[in-house]
Amino acid sequence: MNDDRLPPVAPEVTATLVENLSPRLRKRLDAAVTKLGARPTHRDGDTVTIQVDDETELRLHAPGGVVATADAITCGCLLAPACVHRAAAACAAPTADPPPDLADRPTGAAPEPASAADPAPVPDSASSPSSQEVASPAQRAAADALWSAGAAVLEAGIDGAGAVTQSALLRAAHTARIRHLPRAAGAALSVVTLLRAARAGDPSYRTADFVTALAELLGTAHRVGTASGAELDAARGRARRPYSPDGSLRLYGLFTEPVVTDSGHGGVRTWVAGTDGRLFTVGDVAPGGVGRAVGVADRAVRLGDTALTHRELGRAGLAVSGATVSPDGRLGAGKGVKAVTARGAAWTELPLDALWETPPSEQAARALRFTSRYADPDGGGSDLLFLDVELIGAVRESAGTCLLALSDSGIAVRLTVADDDPALAHRDNLMLLAAAPGTRLRIIGRLVPAPHPRLTLLACAHPTGGGTIDLGLDRLRRADLPDPAAPVHPAPPQPGGPGAHSPLYLLERRVEQTVSAGRAALGMLGDVTAETRRIRRAGLPTAAGLLTALCTSAAQRERDLFGRLLPADTDSFATHWLTAALYTAAVADSLCAAAWEPVREGPAAEPSVPDRGPGRAVAQTAQH
Repeated sequence: MNDDRLPPVAPEVTATLVENLSPRLRKRLDAAVTKLGARPTHRDGDTVTIQVDDETELRLHAPGGVVATADAITCGCLLAPACVHRAAAACAAPTADPPPDLADRPTGAAPEPASAADPAPVPDSASSPSSQEVASPAQRAAADALWSAGAAVLEAGIDGAGAVTQSALLRAAHTARIRHLPRAAGAALSVVTLLRAARAGDPSYRTADFVTALAELLGTAHRVGTASGAELDAARGRARRPYSPDGSLRLYGLFTEPVVTDSGHGGVRTWVAGTDGRLFTVGDVAPGGVGRAVGVADRAVRLGDTALTHRELGRAGLAVSGATVSPDGRLGAGKGVKAVTARGAAWTELPLDALWETPPSEQAARALRFTSRYADPDGGGSDLLFLDVELIGAVRESAGTCLLALSDSGIAVRLTVADDDPALAHRDNLMLLAAAPGTRLRIIGRLVPAPHPRLTLLACAHPTGGGTIDLGLDRLRRADLPDPAAPVHPAPPQPGGPGAHSPLYLLERRVEQTVSAGRAALGMLGDVTAETRRIRRAGLPTAAGLLTALCTSAAQRERDLFGRLLPADTDSFATHWLTAALYTAAVADSLCAAAWEPVREGPAAEPSVPDRGPGRAVAQTAQH
């Protein structure tokens, strides 16, 4: 059976079915999920039938595409409705997204399908009454349940976090959602989705993504119980991302990029800038994959009365009245929005030229506030950088070939492709540019957080004259390149910076090892003195202390008066793990920002944990 063929099941339905199983059947649940996965399925309208055996059928009824009640899953076996089959089917199916009126939309989530109307703004009180100084008792109880469910995942590790553990997460997520904690509820659903992907051997699964999701869950749950005021509002999150009125805007096109997501969506996003330098986007993303991404670039923009296509808007301008804008800069397309075509501006003309005048270090710091693993979902900004560079040549890496360039500020930057799909032009264009060392270009790239300067290359000025190139859509030819010139630098500079050879990975790998194998595996490591000594020598004493505390907490087990082992202190271990996870992310951000700074003499001080992001109070314990 292919899980993708099953209709999504509401989180509370899965939780209810698992909770109703007897203890004996709960022990058999994971095996039942695996066994059910090998059985054939058949879809007839809104109903999917699974052939459990020669005589028994299991049906999932999904009106509207979602299994919304426990009664919608029926089984024909003799033990039904108390059988293991119904719960196994719910656990094998994808988890349904929360209803639109309560769904959290964190930055970086799957793009919304294009719509001609804006989402209706929802007042803050719909998700988290801002008049409350602290969380309500019900919200604190919901946050405690989320913390306990997340700590149980950390205790068991991926291999041990089966259907019962996932069910506890789903129940906690549902409770959090109805208690108006959409951010934490969304994090819990992300943990379940990644857990299932890891256990199923999904090739797209990355342990780093799971660490981020679990730390977001634990950190947000912790903040709900301790924060107040604006920090509490951020921890609660918003039920829907609001579009706020922004009056009249004069916009200038920058470029258009193709968008292809793992969920099968495809389309484009066109970037424009206002007279004050603010960046906005106009998107058209819907199910369709890379084929749709290539085709939709030449469709008309859905904004007011303009007849411009996305590709044309990237080089033209707009005058917009009645504009509405989301916190992440998306322009709304509601009925009250009026837009007409206007003159654009070259990248060398104001107001666009000013984007390249900001020092790269300031641009990188601004982008990091947007791309940080634990950034506020309602925060604004973008992850784009605007640089003037000289191309040096191709550099081979373990993941493939990238293009090395030297910025006007003397920083060596590695430029990589945004998408390797051959239907897009990214890879071919980068290889052509790599064959033109000495060429000077004005470029736009997306920051890749790394201990050395790194961008995905999105757009550039035409190498031999006027105009710009959307590097994912427009294909360069050799005739577009200048005659080969000898590079100014005979030996390509190598990216460096204070974090280029940082041993921070020694702590990061223990953080990742915990989520993979659970607390017990980390507790059996034994002496980590050699690792902590190396970390201290690199000027990261706090990281060394966190590694020692994490491993000590993992191995610590108390005994009762009769010498029997007592249950492990999962809360204490989860706190140590969360502190280490947030600390490594904060230091990684600091090292990335430092790599974009002008080179300074002398040893660098240990980066500090930023005073922001989920779990701030927990992360600050790393400083002691």
